[in-house]
Amino acid sequence: MEGPAPETYQPPLTWWGHTWRLLVTLSLSAAVWVAYAETQATQVPILFYVDVAVGVAAYVLMFFRRRWPLSIALVTNVMGAVSGIAQGPATLASVSLATRRVLWHVALVAVLGLVTSVIYTETQPSITNDPLWVSLVAAVLAIAASMGWGMFIGSRRELLWTLRQRAERAEAEQELRVAQSRATERARIAREMHDVLAHRISQISMHAGALSFRGDLDADAMRESAAVIRDQAHEALTDLRGVLGVLRDDTGTALSAPQPTYADVPGLVTDCRAEGLAVTLVDRVTGEQQVPDAVGRTLYRIVQEGITNARKHAPGSRLTITVSGGPDEGVDITLRNPIGFGPTATPGAGLGLVGLAERATLGGGRLEHRTDRGFFELRAWLPWAA
Repeated sequence: MEGPAPETYQPPLTWWGHTWRLLVTLSLSAAVWVAYAETQATQVPILFYVDVAVGVAAYVLMFFRRRWPLSIALVTNVMGAVSGIAQGPATLASVSLATRRVLWHVALVAVLGLVTSVIYTETQPSITNDPLWVSLVAAVLAIAASMGWGMFIGSRRELLWTLRQRAERAEAEQELRVAQSRATERARIAREMHDVLAHRISQISMHAGALSFRGDLDADAMRESAAVIRDQAHEALTDLRGVLGVLRDDTGTALSAPQPTYADVPGLVTDCRAEGLAVTLVDRVTGEQQVPDAVGRTLYRIVQEGITNARKHAPGSRLTITVSGGPDEGVDITLRNPIGFGPTATPGAGLGLVGLAERATLGGGRLEHRTDRGFFELRAWLPWAA
């Protein structure tokens, strides 16, 4: 939230702020007026009453100095030419104007205050007869001190305003970073849980669906199929605990099984073949260096999601997985399977490819999918040093 500009910022006044300003103003008025009040009352009574009346009016105008700073400062200084009491409000209005640090305003009011001060001291009857230069020097020193003090106050207010704005901006940015961190963590949890659980749940759904269509199974075969479903459910729970352990640990270290890498892809393909899925893996990665763990983890998730999609949307078809590339050109992966094998009853949220695209983008790569002459093709490219 943006506040007022620093040159126009005026902090709110408390009761004590009003009180001490009023006391200082009264003291200044008294110091000037007492020197002339007795001679005014005895020699020129009309000047005494004019001084009091104009001074009271200046005190009233003084309370509007923040709303019209330049106008009030000019008017009260003009009043100071005929009223010693008005010198107090004129000084306070001048200091208040100087806090805004507009140089031409300060210069105009300072010159006017100097002129009216000399006019007052030279036109009022007094018990002393000081020369003009004494009054002029005293007025210059008083006005310079008041204007300098006002500009110092304005500079300090600007510094406090800047620090306050920085603190508020830093607090707002911190809250934004916390919200973004929470959103990022939720996205990571959702992505990991989908990638891990969708594969396992699709396996459970496939076995349960096959079991519902087999009416010729005896009791031993039914128990064996139920044991397979149970084992798959246990593996799903184990994977879920591993994902939550990695994501929720403050130190960032895995609390259970480590995250998969590219070396785990052949094992994933072997398990799927054992479950009856036709999968062909073509590994054409060149170079003596191993695929980096970050890239390998993304590749593993892409293969896992591709197998899950093939099992859900094209059951019975052959899935061909081709991985190629090296340290210089990055890694390309292509998953290709024919379509038209009939739908499956396994539900899907349609977020798997969205999550994979986010993974690839975060790793500096890209992911796309298309239908080409009766085949569904999922292609991704990742830089070697993701």
